[in-house]
Amino acid sequence: MYLRHTIRKKDGKAHRYWRLVRSVRVGRRVIQQTVAQLGELDEEGRVEARALARRLIGGPGQAQLFDDGSADLIVPIRLKGICIERSRQFGDVYLALALWRGVGLEELCERLLPIGKESIAWAKMAAVLVAARFCEPSSELHIAEDWYRRTALSDLLQLGDEEVNKDRLYRGLDHLLAHKVDLEAHLSQRCGELFAVQNEVLLYDVTSTYFEGLAEANPQARRGYSRDHRPDCKQVCIALVVTFDGFPLGYEVFAGNTHDSRTLQTIVATMEARHGMLGRVWITDRGMASTDNLTWLRQTGRRYIIGAPKAQLRQFAAELAMPEGWRAIRDGIEVKLARWPKTGETAILCRSADRRIKEQAMHDKFSYRIAAALAKLAARIDSSSKRLSAAQINRQIGRILQRNQRSAARFQITVQAADCPAGFRLHVEHDQAFDDWAALSEGAYVLRTNIADWSDEQLWRAYIQLTQAEAAFRIQKDELRVRPIWHQRADRVQAHILVCFLAFVLWKSLEMWQQRSGLGNSPRTVLEELARIQSHDVILPTTTHGDIRLRCIAQPDAAQAALLDRLGIVLPKRLRTDDLDLPSALPA
Repeated sequence: MYLRHTIRKKDGKAHRYWRLVRSVRVGRRVIQQTVAQLGELDEEGRVEARALARRLIGGPGQAQLFDDGSADLIVPIRLKGICIERSRQFGDVYLALALWRGVGLEELCERLLPIGKESIAWAKMAAVLVAARFCEPSSELHIAEDWYRRTALSDLLQLGDEEVNKDRLYRGLDHLLAHKVDLEAHLSQRCGELFAVQNEVLLYDVTSTYFEGLAEANPQARRGYSRDHRPDCKQVCIALVVTFDGFPLGYEVFAGNTHDSRTLQTIVATMEARHGMLGRVWITDRGMASTDNLTWLRQTGRRYIIGAPKAQLRQFAAELAMPEGWRAIRDGIEVKLARWPKTGETAILCRSADRRIKEQAMHDKFSYRIAAALAKLAARIDSSSKRLSAAQINRQIGRILQRNQRSAARFQITVQAADCPAGFRLHVEHDQAFDDWAALSEGAYVLRTNIADWSDEQLWRAYIQLTQAEAAFRIQKDELRVRPIWHQRADRVQAHILVCFLAFVLWKSLEMWQQRSGLGNSPRTVLEELARIQSHDVILPTTTHGDIRLRCIAQPDAAQAALLDRLGIVLPKRLRTDDLDLPSALPA
Protein backbone atom coordinates (compact mmCIF):
# COMPACT_ATOMS: atom_id res chain seq x y z
CA MET A 1 0.00 0.00 0.00
CA TYR A 2 1.09 3.54 -0.60
CA LEU A 3 -0.19 7.11 -0.73
CA ARG A 4 -1.66 8.90 -3.73
CA HIS A 5 -2.92 12.43 -3.99
CA THR A 6 -5.19 14.51 -6.21
CA ILE A 7 -5.14 18.29 -6.54
CA ARG A 8 -8.36 20.26 -6.72
CA LYS A 9 -8.75 23.99 -7.02
CA LYS A 10 -11.36 25.65 -4.88
CA ASP A 11 -11.89 29.40 -4.49
CA GLY A 12 -8.61 30.02 -6.36
CA LYS A 13 -6.64 27.85 -3.94
CA ALA A 14 -5.11 24.42 -4.66
CA HIS A 15 -6.01 21.68 -2.21
CA ARG A 16 -4.10 18.36 -2.08
CA TYR A 17 -6.25 15.43 -0.96
CA TRP A 18 -4.56 12.17 0.04
CA ARG A 19 -5.78 8.58 -0.13
CA LEU A 20 -4.34 5.22 0.83
CA VAL A 21 -4.33 2.83 -2.17
CA ARG A 22 -3.23 -0.71 -2.99
CA SER A 23 -2.50 -2.52 -6.24
CA VAL A 24 -5.16 -5.06 -7.21
CA ARG A 25 -5.24 -7.33 -10.26
CA VAL A 26 -8.42 -7.14 -12.34
CA GLY A 27 -8.18 -9.46 -15.30
CA ARG A 28 -4.98 -8.65 -17.14
CA ARG A 29 -4.62 -5.19 -15.62
CA VAL A 30 -3.34 -3.93 -12.29
CA ILE A 31 -5.39 -1.07 -10.88
CA GLN A 32 -5.04 1.10 -7.81
CA GLN A 33 -7.88 0.49 -5.38
CA THR A 34 -8.64 3.08 -2.73
CA VAL A 35 -8.47 1.70 0.80
CA ALA A 36 -9.13 4.94 2.71
CA GLN A 37 -9.72 8.64 1.97
CA LEU A 38 -7.32 10.62 4.19
CA GLY A 39 -8.15 14.18 3.18
CA GLU A 40 -5.57 16.95 3.40
CA LEU A 41 -2.45 15.85 5.32
CA ASP A 42 0.57 17.70 6.50
CA GLU A 43 3.95 15.99 6.90
CA GLU A 44 2.96 14.51 10.24
CA GLY A 45 -0.29 13.25 8.76
CA ARG A 46 1.52 11.47 5.94
CA VAL A 47 3.78 9.69 8.44
CA GLU A 48 0.70 8.52 10.35
CA ALA A 49 -0.90 7.33 7.10
CA ARG A 50 2.11 5.20 6.27
CA ALA A 51 1.98 3.75 9.76
CA LEU A 52 -1.63 2.80 9.02
CA ALA A 53 -0.47 0.93 5.90
CA ARG A 54 2.05 -0.97 8.02
CA ARG A 55 -0.66 -2.04 10.38
CA LEU A 56 -3.03 -3.11 7.60
CA ILE A 57 -0.57 -5.25 5.61
CA GLY A 58 1.48 -6.47 8.56
CA GLY A 59 4.86 -5.48 7.06
CA PRO A 60 7.30 -2.60 7.03
CA GLY A 61 6.16 0.65 5.52
CA GLN A 62 7.41 1.28 2.01
CA ALA A 63 7.30 5.01 1.49
CA GLN A 64 7.17 6.26 -2.10
CA LEU A 65 9.30 9.39 -2.01
CA PHE A 66 8.02 10.95 -5.17
CA ASP A 67 4.36 9.96 -5.26
CA ASP A 68 3.36 13.31 -3.82
CA GLY A 69 5.31 15.29 -6.39
CA SER A 70 7.99 16.28 -3.86
CA ALA A 71 10.98 15.25 -5.96
CA ASP A 72 13.25 17.46 -3.90
CA LEU A 73 12.06 16.26 -0.51
CA ILE A 74 15.01 15.77 1.84
CA VAL A 75 14.76 13.29 4.66
CA PRO A 76 17.36 12.17 7.21
CA ILE A 77 18.71 8.62 6.65
CA ARG A 78 20.15 6.29 9.29
CA LEU A 79 23.29 5.12 7.47
CA LYS A 80 23.86 2.08 9.67
CA GLY A 81 20.51 0.66 8.65
CA ILE A 82 20.96 0.91 4.86
CA CYS A 83 20.84 -2.53 3.23
CA ILE A 84 20.09 -4.34 -0.02
CA GLU A 85 17.49 -7.08 -0.24
CA ARG A 86 15.80 -9.26 -2.84
CA SER A 87 18.58 -9.39 -5.44
CA ARG A 88 17.28 -11.04 -8.60
CA GLN A 89 18.37 -11.74 -12.17
CA PHE A 90 16.95 -9.04 -14.38
CA GLY A 91 18.78 -8.53 -17.66
CA ASP A 92 18.20 -11.92 -19.30
CA VAL A 93 14.51 -12.22 -18.39
CA TYR A 94 13.92 -8.61 -19.42
CA LEU A 95 15.41 -9.44 -22.82
CA ALA A 96 13.34 -12.63 -23.05
CA LEU A 97 10.10 -10.74 -22.43
CA ALA A 98 11.13 -8.03 -24.89
CA LEU A 99 11.58 -10.74 -27.54
CA TRP A 100 8.33 -12.45 -26.48
CA ARG A 101 6.51 -9.17 -26.99
CA GLY A 102 8.51 -8.23 -30.09
CA VAL A 103 7.55 -11.33 -32.06
CA GLY A 104 3.93 -10.75 -31.07
CA LEU A 105 3.53 -13.83 -28.89
CA GLU A 106 2.30 -11.89 -25.86
CA GLU A 107 -0.60 -10.35 -27.76
CA LEU A 108 -1.36 -13.60 -29.58
CA CYS A 109 -1.43 -15.68 -26.38
CA GLU A 110 -3.70 -13.16 -24.67
CA ARG A 111 -6.09 -13.53 -27.60
CA LEU A 112 -5.85 -17.32 -27.83
CA LEU A 113 -5.91 -17.93 -24.07
CA PRO A 114 -8.69 -15.65 -22.79
CA ILE A 115 -9.18 -15.27 -19.08
CA GLY A 116 -11.86 -17.47 -17.56
CA LYS A 117 -12.42 -18.31 -13.94
CA GLU A 118 -8.72 -18.86 -13.24
CA SER A 119 -6.95 -16.29 -11.06
CA ILE A 120 -3.77 -16.28 -13.18
CA ALA A 121 -3.88 -15.68 -16.94
CA TRP A 122 -2.61 -18.67 -18.93
CA ALA A 123 -0.88 -16.25 -21.30
CA LYS A 124 1.43 -15.30 -18.44
CA MET A 125 2.16 -18.92 -17.60
CA ALA A 126 3.07 -19.45 -21.25
CA ALA A 127 5.49 -16.51 -21.01
CA VAL A 128 7.07 -18.03 -17.89
CA LEU A 129 7.52 -21.44 -19.56
CA VAL A 130 9.12 -20.05 -22.71
CA ALA A 131 11.27 -17.47 -20.89
CA ALA A 132 12.60 -20.21 -18.59
CA ARG A 133 13.41 -22.48 -21.53
CA PHE A 134 15.15 -19.57 -23.26
CA CYS A 135 17.18 -18.33 -20.27
CA GLU A 136 17.85 -21.44 -18.17
CA PRO A 137 16.35 -24.66 -19.58
CA SER A 138 15.07 -26.89 -16.80
CA SER A 139 12.05 -28.85 -15.60
CA GLU A 140 8.76 -27.33 -14.55
CA LEU A 141 9.52 -28.36 -10.96
CA HIS A 142 12.85 -26.52 -11.04
CA ILE A 143 11.16 -23.44 -12.50
CA ALA A 144 8.58 -23.36 -9.73
CA GLU A 145 10.85 -24.17 -6.79
CA ASP A 146 14.07 -22.42 -7.72
CA TRP A 147 14.46 -20.50 -10.98
CA TYR A 148 11.43 -18.22 -10.89
CA ARG A 149 12.12 -16.85 -7.42
CA ARG A 150 15.67 -15.95 -8.50
CA THR A 151 14.46 -13.75 -11.37
CA ALA A 152 12.67 -10.44 -11.67
CA LEU A 153 9.79 -12.02 -13.62
CA SER A 154 7.53 -11.52 -10.62
CA ASP A 155 7.93 -7.77 -11.16
CA LEU A 156 7.93 -7.86 -14.96
CA LEU A 157 4.82 -10.06 -15.16
CA GLN A 158 3.16 -8.89 -11.93
CA LEU A 159 3.04 -12.53 -10.85
CA GLY A 160 4.01 -13.42 -7.29
CA ASP A 161 6.44 -16.22 -6.48
CA GLU A 162 3.74 -18.20 -4.72
CA GLU A 163 1.50 -18.04 -7.82
CA VAL A 164 3.95 -20.05 -9.94
CA ASN A 165 3.85 -23.73 -9.04
CA LYS A 166 4.47 -26.94 -10.96
CA ASP A 167 0.77 -27.84 -11.28
CA ARG A 168 -0.06 -24.47 -12.80
CA LEU A 169 2.92 -24.78 -15.16
CA TYR A 170 1.75 -28.24 -16.25
CA ARG A 171 -1.74 -26.93 -16.94
CA GLY A 172 -0.16 -24.04 -18.84
CA LEU A 173 1.50 -26.61 -21.12
CA ASP A 174 -1.90 -28.18 -21.79
CA HIS A 175 -3.54 -24.86 -22.69
CA LEU A 176 -0.66 -23.79 -24.94
CA LEU A 177 -0.56 -27.03 -26.93
CA ALA A 178 -4.13 -26.57 -28.16
CA HIS A 179 -3.03 -23.56 -30.23
CA LYS A 180 0.07 -24.97 -31.96
CA VAL A 181 -1.26 -24.34 -35.49
CA ASP A 182 -2.23 -20.73 -34.73
CA LEU A 183 1.17 -20.06 -33.18
CA GLU A 184 3.02 -21.38 -36.24
CA ALA A 185 0.83 -19.38 -38.64
CA HIS A 186 1.42 -16.19 -36.66
CA LEU A 187 5.20 -16.69 -36.50
CA SER A 188 5.40 -17.26 -40.25
CA GLN A 189 3.82 -13.86 -40.87
CA ARG A 190 5.62 -12.05 -38.06
CA CYS A 191 9.13 -13.18 -39.00
CA GLY A 192 8.55 -11.84 -42.50
CA GLU A 193 7.54 -8.46 -41.07
CA LEU A 194 10.45 -8.23 -38.63
CA PHE A 195 13.36 -9.63 -40.59
CA ALA A 196 12.14 -9.66 -44.23
CA VAL A 197 12.43 -13.45 -44.17
CA GLN A 198 11.28 -15.17 -47.35
CA ASN A 199 9.69 -18.60 -47.06
CA GLU A 200 9.60 -19.65 -50.71
CA VAL A 201 12.63 -21.88 -50.12
CA LEU A 202 12.09 -24.28 -47.21
CA LEU A 203 14.71 -26.48 -45.55
CA TYR A 204 13.53 -29.73 -44.02
CA ASP A 205 15.27 -32.25 -41.78
CA VAL A 206 14.47 -34.87 -39.15
CA THR A 207 16.10 -35.62 -35.81
CA SER A 208 15.27 -37.71 -32.77
CA THR A 209 15.16 -37.05 -29.04
CA TYR A 210 15.08 -39.74 -26.38
CA PHE A 211 13.12 -40.40 -23.19
CA GLU A 212 14.24 -41.04 -19.66
CA GLY A 213 11.84 -43.66 -18.36
CA LEU A 214 9.62 -46.23 -20.02
CA ALA A 215 7.16 -43.73 -21.58
CA GLU A 216 4.52 -46.46 -21.64
CA ALA A 217 1.68 -43.94 -21.84
CA ASN A 218 3.03 -42.48 -25.09
CA PRO A 219 2.25 -44.50 -28.25
CA GLN A 220 4.83 -42.48 -30.24
CA ALA A 221 7.68 -43.50 -27.92
CA ARG A 222 9.47 -46.22 -29.89
CA ARG A 223 13.01 -47.46 -30.32
CA GLY A 224 14.62 -46.62 -33.63
CA TYR A 225 17.70 -45.09 -35.21
CA SER A 226 19.03 -42.71 -32.54
CA ARG A 227 20.91 -39.58 -33.59
CA ASP A 228 21.74 -39.14 -29.89
CA HIS A 229 23.55 -42.51 -29.75
CA ARG A 230 21.04 -43.79 -27.20
CA PRO A 231 19.55 -46.92 -28.86
CA ASP A 232 18.71 -48.20 -25.38
CA CYS A 233 16.06 -45.50 -24.91
CA LYS A 234 12.71 -44.95 -26.52
CA GLN A 235 12.46 -41.83 -28.65
CA VAL A 236 10.30 -39.65 -30.89
CA CYS A 237 11.29 -38.14 -34.23
CA ILE A 238 10.94 -34.39 -34.80
CA ALA A 239 10.58 -33.08 -38.35
CA LEU A 240 11.46 -29.37 -38.53
CA VAL A 241 10.95 -26.87 -41.37
CA VAL A 242 12.97 -23.65 -41.43
CA THR A 243 13.29 -20.82 -43.94
CA PHE A 244 16.35 -20.19 -46.08
CA ASP A 245 17.72 -17.99 -43.26
CA GLY A 246 17.07 -20.62 -40.61
CA PHE A 247 13.93 -19.09 -39.05
CA PRO A 248 11.62 -21.90 -37.84
CA LEU A 249 8.25 -22.19 -39.58
CA GLY A 250 6.81 -25.35 -38.07
CA TYR A 251 7.39 -28.91 -36.99
CA GLU A 252 5.66 -32.25 -36.56
CA VAL A 253 6.34 -35.15 -34.19
CA PHE A 254 6.45 -38.75 -35.41
CA ALA A 255 6.87 -42.13 -33.73
CA GLY A 256 10.45 -42.94 -32.82
CA ASN A 257 10.70 -45.84 -35.27
CA THR A 258 9.57 -43.78 -38.30
CA HIS A 259 12.02 -43.72 -41.22
CA ASP A 260 12.90 -40.25 -42.47
CA SER A 261 11.47 -40.93 -45.94
CA ARG A 262 8.03 -41.68 -44.48
CA THR A 263 7.71 -38.17 -43.02
CA LEU A 264 8.22 -36.09 -46.16
CA GLN A 265 4.77 -36.26 -47.76
CA THR A 266 3.06 -35.52 -44.45
CA ILE A 267 5.28 -32.52 -43.73
CA VAL A 268 5.03 -31.05 -47.24
CA ALA A 269 1.24 -31.32 -47.30
CA THR A 270 0.91 -29.90 -43.76
CA MET A 271 3.22 -26.91 -44.30
CA GLU A 272 1.70 -26.01 -47.66
CA ALA A 273 -1.79 -26.14 -46.17
CA ARG A 274 -0.67 -23.52 -43.62
CA HIS A 275 1.63 -21.35 -45.70
CA GLY A 276 0.60 -21.91 -49.31
CA MET A 277 2.13 -23.87 -52.17
CA LEU A 278 2.81 -21.41 -55.00
CA GLY A 279 6.52 -21.19 -55.93
CA ARG A 280 7.65 -23.31 -52.98
CA VAL A 281 11.05 -25.09 -53.22
CA TRP A 282 11.79 -27.97 -50.83
CA ILE A 283 15.37 -28.80 -49.84
CA THR A 284 16.15 -31.92 -47.85
CA ASP A 285 18.87 -34.50 -47.40
CA ARG A 286 19.37 -37.98 -48.87
CA GLY A 287 17.36 -39.68 -46.12
CA MET A 288 14.17 -38.47 -47.87
CA ALA A 289 15.23 -39.55 -51.38
CA SER A 290 13.04 -42.64 -51.75
CA THR A 291 11.61 -43.53 -55.13
CA ASP A 292 8.04 -43.00 -53.87
CA ASN A 293 8.83 -39.53 -52.52
CA LEU A 294 10.58 -38.38 -55.69
CA THR A 295 7.76 -39.69 -57.88
CA TRP A 296 5.17 -37.98 -55.67
CA LEU A 297 7.03 -34.65 -55.75
CA ARG A 298 7.32 -34.73 -59.55
CA GLN A 299 3.73 -35.81 -60.17
CA THR A 300 2.31 -33.10 -57.87
CA GLY A 301 4.41 -30.38 -59.52
CA ARG A 302 6.51 -29.52 -56.51
CA ARG A 303 10.06 -28.25 -56.92
CA TYR A 304 12.87 -29.76 -54.88
CA ILE A 305 16.60 -30.19 -54.32
CA ILE A 306 17.42 -33.49 -52.61
CA GLY A 307 20.69 -35.15 -51.74
CA ALA A 308 21.14 -38.57 -53.31
CA PRO A 309 22.55 -41.65 -51.55
CA LYS A 310 26.28 -42.21 -52.07
CA ALA A 311 25.59 -45.48 -53.91
CA GLN A 312 23.83 -43.59 -56.72
CA LEU A 313 27.06 -41.73 -57.46
CA ARG A 314 28.26 -44.80 -59.39
CA GLN A 315 25.76 -43.99 -62.14
CA PHE A 316 27.92 -40.97 -62.94
CA ALA A 317 31.34 -42.62 -62.93
CA ALA A 318 32.02 -41.48 -66.50
CA GLU A 319 31.10 -37.86 -65.75
CA LEU A 320 33.28 -37.90 -62.61
CA ALA A 321 36.27 -39.20 -64.59
CA MET A 322 36.00 -36.62 -67.38
CA PRO A 323 37.90 -33.39 -66.59
CA GLU A 324 35.65 -31.29 -68.84
CA GLY A 325 32.57 -29.46 -67.56
CA TRP A 326 33.65 -28.82 -63.98
CA ARG A 327 33.25 -25.26 -62.68
CA ALA A 328 34.79 -23.85 -59.50
CA ILE A 329 32.13 -21.93 -57.58
CA ARG A 330 34.27 -21.25 -54.51
CA ASP A 331 37.66 -22.27 -53.14
CA GLY A 332 37.86 -26.07 -53.05
CA ILE A 333 34.36 -26.65 -54.49
CA GLU A 334 33.61 -27.73 -58.05
CA VAL A 335 30.24 -28.59 -59.60
CA LYS A 336 29.09 -30.14 -62.84
CA LEU A 337 25.58 -30.60 -64.24
CA ALA A 338 24.37 -33.87 -65.76
CA ARG A 339 21.11 -35.65 -66.56
CA TRP A 340 19.67 -38.25 -64.25
CA PRO A 341 19.09 -41.56 -66.06
CA LYS A 342 15.43 -42.45 -66.81
CA THR A 343 13.81 -39.49 -64.99
CA GLY A 344 15.59 -36.66 -66.82
CA GLU A 345 16.12 -34.69 -63.59
CA THR A 346 19.13 -32.44 -63.23
CA ALA A 347 22.01 -34.07 -61.38
CA ILE A 348 24.45 -31.71 -59.63
CA LEU A 349 27.80 -33.46 -59.27
CA CYS A 350 29.89 -31.84 -56.55
CA ARG A 351 33.54 -32.24 -55.51
CA SER A 352 34.97 -30.84 -52.28
CA ALA A 353 38.72 -30.74 -51.63
CA ASP A 354 38.23 -30.68 -47.86
CA ARG A 355 35.77 -33.54 -48.01
CA ARG A 356 38.21 -35.55 -50.13
CA ILE A 357 40.93 -35.17 -47.49
CA LYS A 358 38.48 -36.21 -44.76
CA GLU A 359 37.24 -39.30 -46.62
CA GLN A 360 40.78 -40.34 -47.55
CA ALA A 361 41.78 -40.13 -43.90
CA MET A 362 38.76 -42.21 -42.87
CA HIS A 363 39.51 -44.91 -45.47
CA ASP A 364 43.15 -45.02 -44.39
CA LYS A 365 42.22 -45.24 -40.70
CA PHE A 366 39.78 -48.11 -41.14
CA SER A 367 42.08 -49.91 -43.59
CA TYR A 368 44.88 -49.75 -41.03
CA ARG A 369 42.60 -51.15 -38.34
CA ILE A 370 41.45 -54.04 -40.54
CA ALA A 371 45.01 -54.87 -41.66
CA ALA A 372 46.30 -54.83 -38.06
CA ALA A 373 43.44 -57.03 -36.81
CA LEU A 374 43.85 -59.50 -39.69
CA ALA A 375 47.62 -59.69 -39.16
CA LYS A 376 47.04 -60.45 -35.49
CA LEU A 377 44.46 -63.10 -36.38
CA ALA A 378 46.76 -64.67 -39.01
CA ALA A 379 49.62 -64.84 -36.50
CA ARG A 380 47.37 -66.61 -34.00
CA ILE A 381 46.33 -69.14 -36.65
CA ASP A 382 49.93 -69.79 -37.71
CA SER A 383 51.11 -70.26 -34.11
CA SER A 384 48.27 -72.54 -33.13
CA SER A 385 49.31 -76.04 -32.04
CA LYS A 386 45.86 -77.57 -32.50
CA ARG A 387 43.13 -77.59 -35.08
CA LEU A 388 40.89 -74.50 -35.14
CA SER A 389 37.28 -74.02 -36.22
CA ALA A 390 37.03 -72.31 -39.62
CA ALA A 391 33.47 -71.19 -38.82
CA GLN A 392 34.65 -69.45 -35.67
CA ILE A 393 37.46 -67.71 -37.58
CA ASN A 394 34.99 -66.53 -40.23
CA ARG A 395 32.78 -65.02 -37.51
CA GLN A 396 35.80 -63.16 -36.12
CA ILE A 397 36.60 -61.84 -39.60
CA GLY A 398 32.99 -60.70 -39.93
CA ARG A 399 33.19 -58.77 -36.67
CA ILE A 400 36.43 -57.06 -37.78
CA LEU A 401 34.85 -55.95 -41.05
CA GLN A 402 31.63 -54.85 -39.35
CA ARG A 403 33.51 -52.54 -36.99
CA ASN A 404 35.31 -50.95 -39.93
CA GLN A 405 32.67 -50.95 -42.64
CA ARG A 406 33.94 -47.94 -44.59
CA SER A 407 36.99 -49.90 -45.80
CA ALA A 408 35.66 -53.45 -45.54
CA ALA A 409 35.21 -53.80 -49.33
CA ARG A 410 38.93 -53.13 -49.88
CA PHE A 411 39.84 -56.57 -48.48
CA GLN A 412 39.19 -59.96 -50.07
CA ILE A 413 39.66 -62.51 -47.29
CA THR A 414 39.56 -66.27 -47.64
CA VAL A 415 40.31 -69.20 -45.33
CA GLN A 416 42.40 -71.67 -47.36
CA ALA A 417 43.12 -75.26 -46.35
CA ALA A 418 46.78 -75.83 -45.48
CA ASP A 419 49.10 -78.49 -44.07
CA CYS A 420 49.52 -76.97 -40.61
CA PRO A 421 48.26 -77.69 -37.07
CA ALA A 422 45.35 -75.21 -37.44
CA GLY A 423 44.27 -76.89 -40.70
CA PHE A 424 44.07 -73.62 -42.72
CA ARG A 425 45.69 -70.25 -43.26
CA LEU A 426 44.35 -66.75 -43.79
CA HIS A 427 44.73 -65.31 -47.31
CA VAL A 428 44.21 -61.54 -47.73
CA GLU A 429 44.17 -59.54 -50.99
CA HIS A 430 43.40 -55.91 -51.73
CA ASP A 431 40.61 -55.19 -54.21
CA GLN A 432 42.03 -52.80 -56.81
CA ALA A 433 38.53 -51.88 -57.99
CA PHE A 434 37.79 -50.43 -54.54
CA ASP A 435 40.94 -48.30 -54.64
CA ASP A 436 40.13 -47.06 -58.17
CA TRP A 437 36.59 -46.06 -57.22
CA ALA A 438 37.76 -44.46 -53.96
CA ALA A 439 40.29 -42.34 -55.87
CA LEU A 440 37.51 -41.17 -58.19
CA SER A 441 34.68 -40.69 -55.69
CA GLU A 442 36.36 -39.44 -52.49
CA GLY A 443 35.08 -35.94 -51.76
CA ALA A 444 32.28 -36.26 -54.35
CA TYR A 445 28.51 -36.31 -53.85
CA VAL A 446 25.45 -35.85 -56.05
CA LEU A 447 22.23 -33.87 -55.71
CA ARG A 448 19.06 -34.20 -57.78
CA THR A 449 16.51 -31.54 -58.66
CA ASN A 450 13.69 -30.77 -61.06
CA ILE A 451 14.46 -27.03 -61.06
CA ALA A 452 15.51 -26.03 -64.58
CA ASP A 453 15.87 -22.24 -64.26
CA TRP A 454 18.61 -22.04 -61.57
CA SER A 455 22.34 -22.05 -62.21
CA ASP A 456 24.63 -24.76 -60.85
CA GLU A 457 25.94 -22.37 -58.23
CA GLN A 458 22.43 -21.37 -57.10
CA LEU A 459 21.44 -25.03 -56.75
CA TRP A 460 24.53 -25.91 -54.71
CA ARG A 461 24.32 -22.86 -52.45
CA ALA A 462 20.63 -23.54 -51.76
CA TYR A 463 21.36 -27.12 -50.75
CA ILE A 464 24.25 -26.10 -48.49
CA GLN A 465 21.78 -23.93 -46.55
CA LEU A 466 20.42 -27.20 -45.17
CA THR A 467 23.03 -26.70 -42.47
CA GLN A 468 20.59 -24.12 -41.04
CA ALA A 469 18.15 -26.92 -40.20
CA GLU A 470 20.97 -28.99 -38.70
CA ALA A 471 22.05 -25.97 -36.64
CA ALA A 472 18.46 -25.55 -35.41
CA PHE A 473 18.48 -29.11 -34.05
CA ARG A 474 21.87 -28.57 -32.47
CA ILE A 475 20.67 -25.42 -30.69
CA GLN A 476 17.47 -27.06 -29.46
CA LYS A 477 19.37 -30.06 -28.10
CA ASP A 478 22.43 -28.34 -26.63
CA GLU A 479 21.20 -24.85 -25.70
CA LEU A 480 17.46 -25.32 -25.09
CA ARG A 481 17.68 -28.91 -23.75
CA VAL A 482 14.88 -30.52 -25.71
CA ARG A 483 16.56 -33.80 -24.71
CA PRO A 484 16.14 -35.91 -22.73
CA ILE A 485 12.36 -35.88 -22.34
CA TRP A 486 11.20 -36.65 -18.80
CA HIS A 487 7.46 -36.32 -19.47
CA GLN A 488 5.62 -39.62 -19.81
CA ARG A 489 2.23 -38.53 -21.17
CA ALA A 490 1.91 -38.04 -24.93
CA ASP A 491 0.27 -34.59 -24.69
CA ARG A 492 2.88 -33.29 -22.26
CA VAL A 493 5.65 -34.50 -24.57
CA GLN A 494 4.05 -32.57 -27.44
CA ALA A 495 3.73 -29.47 -25.24
CA HIS A 496 7.36 -29.75 -24.12
CA ILE A 497 8.52 -29.79 -27.75
CA LEU A 498 6.24 -26.81 -28.53
CA VAL A 499 7.79 -24.76 -25.71
CA CYS A 500 11.27 -25.63 -27.02
CA PHE A 501 10.14 -24.56 -30.51
CA LEU A 502 8.89 -21.19 -29.22
CA ALA A 503 12.09 -20.69 -27.23
CA PHE A 504 14.04 -21.37 -30.44
CA VAL A 505 11.96 -18.67 -32.16
CA LEU A 506 13.17 -16.20 -29.50
CA TRP A 507 16.72 -17.53 -29.89
CA LYS A 508 16.70 -17.09 -33.67
CA SER A 509 15.11 -13.64 -33.34
CA LEU A 510 17.90 -12.58 -30.99
CA GLU A 511 20.51 -14.04 -33.34
CA MET A 512 19.13 -12.05 -36.29
CA TRP A 513 18.89 -8.96 -34.09
CA GLN A 514 22.55 -9.42 -33.12
CA GLN A 515 23.66 -9.84 -36.71
CA ARG A 516 21.94 -6.62 -37.73
CA SER A 517 23.57 -4.87 -34.80
CA GLY A 518 27.03 -6.12 -35.69
CA LEU A 519 27.29 -8.35 -32.59
CA GLY A 520 27.93 -11.71 -34.24
CA ASN A 521 25.56 -14.64 -33.83
CA SER A 522 25.97 -16.03 -30.32
CA PRO A 523 22.78 -15.42 -28.30
CA ARG A 524 24.11 -17.43 -25.34
CA THR A 525 26.95 -14.92 -24.89
CA VAL A 526 24.47 -12.03 -24.81
CA LEU A 527 22.21 -13.83 -22.33
CA GLU A 528 25.07 -14.69 -19.99
CA GLU A 529 26.32 -11.11 -20.08
CA LEU A 530 22.90 -9.57 -19.41
CA ALA A 531 22.06 -12.13 -16.71
CA ARG A 532 24.66 -10.43 -14.52
CA ILE A 533 22.46 -7.31 -14.41
CA GLN A 534 20.28 -7.64 -11.33
CA SER A 535 17.44 -5.83 -9.64
CA HIS A 536 17.74 -4.99 -5.95
CA ASP A 537 15.61 -3.55 -3.19
CA VAL A 538 17.56 -0.74 -1.56
CA ILE A 539 16.26 -0.15 1.99
CA LEU A 540 16.74 3.37 3.31
CA PRO A 541 15.71 3.71 6.97
CA THR A 542 14.63 7.27 7.70
CA THR A 543 14.00 8.94 11.00
CA THR A 544 10.74 10.51 9.81
CA HIS A 545 9.32 8.35 6.98
CA GLY A 546 9.89 4.76 8.06
CA ASP A 547 11.74 2.49 5.67
CA ILE A 548 11.97 3.66 2.07
CA ARG A 549 12.22 0.70 -0.30
CA LEU A 550 13.56 1.46 -3.77
CA ARG A 551 13.49 -1.35 -6.32
CA CYS A 552 16.46 -0.43 -8.50
CA ILE A 553 18.26 -1.92 -11.48
CA ALA A 554 22.03 -2.26 -11.21
CA GLN A 555 23.89 0.04 -13.57
CA PRO A 556 25.45 -1.90 -16.49
CA ASP A 557 29.22 -1.93 -16.66
CA ALA A 558 31.05 -0.60 -19.72
CA ALA A 559 30.80 -3.86 -21.70
CA GLN A 560 27.13 -4.35 -20.87
CA ALA A 561 26.33 -0.73 -21.67
CA ALA A 562 27.99 -1.06 -25.08
CA LEU A 563 26.06 -4.28 -25.74
CA LEU A 564 22.73 -2.71 -24.77
CA ASP A 565 23.49 0.35 -26.85
CA ARG A 566 24.19 -1.72 -29.97
CA LEU A 567 20.95 -3.65 -29.44
CA GLY A 568 19.01 -0.45 -28.83
CA ILE A 569 17.79 -1.55 -25.39
CA VAL A 570 17.27 0.99 -22.61
CA LEU A 571 16.89 -0.60 -19.18
CA PRO A 572 14.73 1.10 -16.57
CA LYS A 573 16.55 2.51 -13.56
CA ARG A 574 13.73 1.83 -11.15
CA LEU A 575 10.92 -0.72 -11.11
CA ARG A 576 7.38 0.23 -10.35
CA THR A 577 5.40 -2.97 -10.06
CA ASP A 578 2.18 -1.27 -11.12
CA ASP A 579 3.65 0.67 -14.01
CA LEU A 580 6.31 -1.26 -15.91
CA ASP A 581 7.32 -0.29 -19.43
CA LEU A 582 8.68 -3.04 -21.67
CA PRO A 583 9.74 -2.57 -25.29
CA SER A 584 6.65 -3.08 -27.44
CA ALA A 585 8.57 -4.22 -30.52
CA LEU A 586 12.01 -5.23 -31.67
CA PRO A 587 14.15 -2.44 -33.14
CA ALA A 588 14.09 -2.32 -36.92
